[in-house]
Amino acid sequence: MNLQNVKIPSEIPVLVVDDETPITEMLFQALSKAGYTCRTAANGEQALSVMAENHFDVVLTDIRMPGMNGVDLLKKIKAAYDSDVMVMTGFTEDYNYESIVTAGASDFIQKPISFKELTIRLKRVLRMRYLLVERDQINTELQNSVKKLKKYSVELKNALIEVEDAHEELQYAYLDTINRLVSAAEYKDEETGDHIVRMSGYCTLMAEKIGLTDETVKLIQYASPMHDIGKIGIPDQILLKPGRLTADEFETIKTHTTIGASILAESRADVLKTAHEIALNHHEKWDGSGYPRGLKKEEIPISGRIVGIADIFDALTSRRPYKDPYPLEVAVEIIRSEQGVKLDPDLVAVFISHIDQVEQIRREVGEVENASLADFAWSERDQAVHMDRIIAPRLK
Repeated sequence: MNLQNVKIPSEIPVLVVDDETPITEMLFQALSKAGYTCRTAANGEQALSVMAENHFDVVLTDIRMPGMNGVDLLKKIKAAYDSDVMVMTGFTEDYNYESIVTAGASDFIQKPISFKELTIRLKRVLRMRYLLVERDQINTELQNSVKKLKKYSVELKNALIEVEDAHEELQYAYLDTINRLVSAAEYKDEETGDHIVRMSGYCTLMAEKIGLTDETVKLIQYASPMHDIGKIGIPDQILLKPGRLTADEFETIKTHTTIGASILAESRADVLKTAHEIALNHHEKWDGSGYPRGLKKEEIPISGRIVGIADIFDALTSRRPYKDPYPLEVAVEIIRSEQGVKLDPDLVAVFISHIDQVEQIRREVGEVENASLADFAWSERDQAVHMDRIIAPRLK
């Protein structure tokens, strides 16, 4: 599901909170002209009074105000309402991105405000908001579908054991069930269906170039898209969190490897045995710092090492709700920096030596995510914040 394609309703209700009248009047006029249904409040107490009788999709609030400041207002809004809150300030000493995001803010804007930047950021917040609304609607249907698919999966596994003559037909049916579960897992994450197609392409290329047998290459080609099937068991509030994960949340995220392995366990089909191996091992690291078992070097199955490189590269070069894509040369340098540290040095060498073919796969599958941003160029502040506090933890 592409964030850029999410439809935003017209006349979105927005509340502007600032003790400086010229600013509230300027924002009121600009937002109203842009098609938003705008209200204003001069302080936190007045804002809460207005919100008690009116619904707002987004609240845009200053930090430094008399009485209740913007951060306290943010906490009260998040405790009582489902509105997104965008925080703005003209005082650099107020800027503490991590504490503001932890308190529940959807974005942070520094004054003086560029209306062009404001509208871009506002649309980005609204797209994420309505993406989650769409996913909530889909999740109800998915939960029923997953229950049925799990039931069918058990029935097919039993039939596979009992009826040897129907082995091949049942294997294909079982694979279809698993692929539907993969699709369900993709709906729960920010990744698109193109992600799993690219993953299969990258992994197949590496498997061929290192000289694996044709049979093994085929197994990796069909099994690699199932690497993150375990994410279907991760709560949405953790999986879809745009900010930095807490230590406990990251431990929960780690369990998608063992959940996926459990879903794929005990099959007699070679492709599902390979998928089980990949799901369990694709986050292991060359230096032993990975999870879930802390394997190192050749202790990690070759399929897990291949998928680990492909997964990191695709994450770096793809658009996500919490980041824009990195240029190819930046992604390659990040991969190169982990050569022999977290990633198999020989596989990294093969991957980089065939980067033109890797790039061709990336460009041919789905929407091309160019290095030049479609909306606006990040400021140095944004780049540093996203790399240090959001992107890096997700590559662990």
